[in-house]
Amino acid sequence: MQAAIIEEVIGDFVHLKRSGSSFRGLSPFANEKTPSFFVVPAKGIYKDFSSGKGGNVIDFIMQHERLSYPEALRWLAAKYQIPIEEDREASEKDKEERTERENISIVSEFAHKWFQEQMNDTDEGQAIGLSYFQERGFREEIIRKFQLGYCPDHWDWMTKASLQAGYSLAYLVKAGLTREREGVPYDFFRGRVMFPIHNISGKIIAFAGRTLKAEKEIAKYFNSPESELYHKSQVLFGMHLAKNAIVKYDTCYLVEGYTDVISLHQAGIENVVASSGTSLTEGQIRLIRRYTPNVTILYDGDAAGIKASFRGIDMILQEGLNVRVVLFPDGDDPDSFARKHSSEEITAFIAANAQDFIRFKTSQLIEEAGNDPIKRAGLIRNIVESISLVPDGIQRSVYVQECSNLLHISEQVLISELNKVITSRYKKKTKEELPVLDETPADGIPDEQTAPEFSLYHQEKDLIRLLLMFGEKEIQLAAKGENDEELIQDTTIAHYLIHNLKVDDLNLETSIYSRILEEYQELLGNDQPLPAHQFAHHADPEVSSSTSDLLSSPYFLSENWSNRHQIYPETEEMNLRKTANECLYRLKLRKVMRMIERLEIEIGQPNQSEATIDELLEEKKALDQIKGALAKYFGSVILK
Repeated sequence: MQAAIIEEVIGDFVHLKRSGSSFRGLSPFANEKTPSFFVVPAKGIYKDFSSGKGGNVIDFIMQHERLSYPEALRWLAAKYQIPIEEDREASEKDKEERTERENISIVSEFAHKWFQEQMNDTDEGQAIGLSYFQERGFREEIIRKFQLGYCPDHWDWMTKASLQAGYSLAYLVKAGLTREREGVPYDFFRGRVMFPIHNISGKIIAFAGRTLKAEKEIAKYFNSPESELYHKSQVLFGMHLAKNAIVKYDTCYLVEGYTDVISLHQAGIENVVASSGTSLTEGQIRLIRRYTPNVTILYDGDAAGIKASFRGIDMILQEGLNVRVVLFPDGDDPDSFARKHSSEEITAFIAANAQDFIRFKTSQLIEEAGNDPIKRAGLIRNIVESISLVPDGIQRSVYVQECSNLLHISEQVLISELNKVITSRYKKKTKEELPVLDETPADGIPDEQTAPEFSLYHQEKDLIRLLLMFGEKEIQLAAKGENDEELIQDTTIAHYLIHNLKVDDLNLETSIYSRILEEYQELLGNDQPLPAHQFAHHADPEVSSSTSDLLSSPYFLSENWSNRHQIYPETEEMNLRKTANECLYRLKLRKVMRMIERLEIEIGQPNQSEATIDELLEEKKALDQIKGALAKYFGSVILK
């Protein structure tokens, strides 16, 4: 925990930009276009205001990578090269309790190393697997960089090796490494060169295997099936190696195949990823958006490549990204082009040939339409459909102007058609999302006695927030000495809040806040230091998550108030005694109002004796006076 730098760890998954004393980025847990994910290094916490998730660095790894607490610790230890001494007995117990996801990960890692050993250390692997990659022009260092391998062309060699190493056949099957035919296991990838697929942190999650046989009936590529570990719609091949370059150059090159990515890397172009042999998905586009809003699609110059780019363009536009397209000369794809040109030549070619989607789509479709007015009208509608997907109104306006100039058609006509498309889509979406309403009687007035009680949740939350944020801060209180002389006494916010709770015999009702208070009091009694990050780094994920929630805010006071305008707004810390009193009084007022509500319900019960009602009324009168005094403190009027 001491070695882990939270912004460094989370920065492996989210592109973070400094925002005051914090860092901000797009949520990795929710689909958002405006960043609401914050990392606060000083407190060692993160908070995602889109999904509500938060906590310390361990919590993030557990939630993002879906790991158990021990596995998250091992992940961090591996990142910072810290050896962990495992207790053998505890390790065996932990092995039994591993999740399915963890077991699939373990067998995948074993297979990954085995594939590399087979290619590099055996005669068959060198003669078939390694020679194939060398014939493709891949240098030794690039083969190592992408950890390429080979699965021997034998029925069950990999499966037998895994079983002999103590791995379970069930998890080999779930990982897609082994298949069974009439109960007999065999290697799914046998006779194929292996492309390991990594998640964003560089962990092996799946494989792609390419056959070296020429038979047309044999599928060229096999991919691992979906599993607890691998969801292909959320993964981009090469992203773990590309993310830093994508941030550096503020653009992402998107290609189709594995060898396209590898060849471009070998040519020195690293900000490139592939859609892993699948059609582009929303999840993959959102993954790119975490690092850059700019995408350049590099596709083959054939008809299939052009159609593929059309499908991808519309999806990228809908997610609010800026998209450009580059088509390579006939007969070339990114792989072959990269093998024939230097990094500078490739970069220059892309810069000279990248077109925005309007120009690209128009140039490709205009030839097909020719002078046929019906086809030209269809072309215009096709492009307007694409423009309508752009969420930003200013960008849509710019694209309309460009489309008008290219197609020699009135802007007003295009705007009119655009509005029709947007309106139609909105109506359709609204109709689909319209909720089904329960039938309720017109005069269905809720029974006052069943109305929800006054909750103390928000007041208790605020009290614990003050305790964690300012517990060690000192305030001064007026006191009287033995001879009634005026004294000034120093105390901490923690002692002041806890003392007030004890005097009024107030217990917190929200379970998590009660637990934090109890542990805080215990540590305070032992004179231990109580910085907030002690709770932010708590082993209990619920405590650390709640702490990050309490200590985080998406808002901060702009320095311009003081620097430009010489206005100095009062903050909580400037007058902590007032802040603490207001917090306590709000909690008490809420509690008193709930007590009054319960008394009113009891007074209204039938068959109450006159004496009981009088007694209850007296109690209510006393509480009303307390409520009035507390309300007066806040300068408010409470009608009920």
